Amino acid sequence: MAEKKSVWAQLKERLAVDSVDVNDEKIYKDVRGGPGGGRDFRRPKDVKGTLVRVLGYAGRNKGLFVLVLALMLVSTGCSLAASYYLRPLIDDYIVPLIKSPEKDFSALAGQLGILAGIYLASAVATYFTSRTCMTLAQWATNALRRDLFSALQDLPVSFFDQHTHGELMSRFSNDADNVQMCLEQGIVQFLSGIITFVGTVALMISLSWKLFCLTLLTIALSFGLVRGIGRYSRILFKKQQASLGALNGYIEEMLDGLKVVKAFNYEERAKAGFDQCNDEYRENAIFANFLGSIIFPTMNAVMNICYAVTAVLGGFMTVAGSFTIGSLGVYLNYIRQVTMPINMMSNQAINLFSAIAGAERIFAIIDHEPEPDDGAVSLVTVDRAPDGTLTETGHGERTGFWAWKMPRPDGTYEFREVRGSVRLEDVQFSYVPEKPVLKGITVWADPGQKIAFVGSTGAGKTTITNLINRFYEIDSGRILFDGIDVKDIKKAGLRRSMGIVLQDTNLFTGTVMENIRYGKLDATDEECIAAAKSANAHGFITRLPDGYQTMITGNGQNLSQGQRQLLAIARTAVAKHPVLILDEATSSIDTRTEKLIDRGMDALMEGRTVFVIAHRLSTVRNAQAIVVIEQGQIVERGSHEELLDKQGRYYMLYTGQSELD
Repeated sequence: MAEKKSVWAQLKERLAVDSVDVNDEKIYKDVRGGPGGGRDFRRPKDVKGTLVRVLGYAGRNKGLFVLVLALMLVSTGCSLAASYYLRPLIDDYIVPLIKSPEKDFSALAGQLGILAGIYLASAVATYFTSRTCMTLAQWATNALRRDLFSALQDLPVSFFDQHTHGELMSRFSNDADNVQMCLEQGIVQFLSGIITFVGTVALMISLSWKLFCLTLLTIALSFGLVRGIGRYSRILFKKQQASLGALNGYIEEMLDGLKVVKAFNYEERAKAGFDQCNDEYRENAIFANFLGSIIFPTMNAVMNICYAVTAVLGGFMTVAGSFTIGSLGVYLNYIRQVTMPINMMSNQAINLFSAIAGAERIFAIIDHEPEPDDGAVSLVTVDRAPDGTLTETGHGERTGFWAWKMPRPDGTYEFREVRGSVRLEDVQFSYVPEKPVLKGITVWADPGQKIAFVGSTGAGKTTITNLINRFYEIDSGRILFDGIDVKDIKKAGLRRSMGIVLQDTNLFTGTVMENIRYGKLDATDEECIAAAKSANAHGFITRLPDGYQTMITGNGQNLSQGQRQLLAIARTAVAKHPVLILDEATSSIDTRTEKLIDRGMDALMEGRTVFVIAHRLSTVRNAQAIVVIEQGQIVERGSHEELLDKQGRYYMLYTGQSELD
């Protein structure tokens, strides 16, 4: 039987190796709570700069900010004054009253009333400090979250490819909450602790510099012990954090794959894996919290020894006449109090650095380079005269005609009607440098044409459509929209001219009517209903419990996949975009529903330039041009009949001699 190791042996073993990187993002991204889970031990990169910036958010409300500082000074000053006031109270009133044969308590009562007033003023100031801090913290954090959300709207799609939704959500929740707690409690308590400590030390020196030398030696010893224990405690807390992340990651993985676990009778192995992760976390948590729990008892023990020695020496000094009873009583009281601000600052320092680290991650997003948009050409509504002359309409006026508003060197503007002509010329693109996804793509679509892209998964079909609306920037080549380089068009106008129906439909919390209106925010109810009818969605909508006012929640979980897709088509139909992009919009739909959706899309595509990405080749037979893409290159282009006659890649796919990977 293996010899059981002692607690100290196990502790020494766990401290022997520190292989955890304190700044490793992977350790923290899956942590959802648990003992120690709320602490963030990553070191901020710029403590001063980030703290000043956080305080800047609080400083936007200057009145509350100044009021908090003033109340904090009043509260701390009254607390120090009340403690020091005990000296004259004892020496000038209590001691003489003890020696006096006649007991007149009126003067003492008056002084006690003054002391009570000082304590009351301190309590009132502390109460209003907390209350004002809470208001200021909520106000500042609200502004911080608003700036963060606004910044996210301006970031390129590539940014979201590199950051998970959970990671970004933690900026709004965990990191912002840490900043809020820092503003609400941490900063004020930290500053109050500094002022209290400095004030207490100054008063102790004024009472007796000789006794303070003994106290200073004790404080230095306490700091040394706390620093040594804290260093090892930090190592173990990092290990605890890492094991907690592993535990939560395992739980999430098993819950996501619960059906697979049950299907393959994996329950017992899943339990065994959980027990291993859970036991590892338990052991690390026990040792981490053990070291953490002995810090303050150790400090208190040292300070108690100091208190006893000071009481003896101070007693001798008092008897010798070099110290008064009041001074001794106040000094001994200060020994008890001097560690309180140290403890307060130690506790708040952890929260403060955690909040600063979180604020840095928030500011990293806010400061991230926004999506480039240096175009000068805008999309406007116009009136078209019988002779073809285009005139820009007033704001909000709808005519059904759109034009590109192009600035001229002389300050005037040229209006070019939006027709939907799209052309890609020798386009090169790569998501990762030196790993090209598209290699010299040249493809065009004349106004009103339907262009279909087919090819294997990963061939670059969706990438082409993402480049047309500038979700990504091309490496080289040109993309022209009605003869205008898309880089010269403002992105808001470019994307407003295109409608997109994706395979994965996103619906938002709200009514069916509101989700359709999302395609055109100023659309009337009649326009939304007409769009639903053209998309063949009106029938199922009227059968819903509240029709168009039926609430949609959970991304449309109360609707079928086909119904969600029909709503997405209606949402695009209401906007009447001149160009449409349909990205495998029917790949996950049954054939019966597909026919219904196809009829809706046929109405949607009428008179528009359409790019279709299709997995089912039967849906692209009526396209004017079918473009076959493989490994980022166009291998064939032509109509359905032309490509069948060539008997190339498309022919093999259509006849089943080859399959899409």
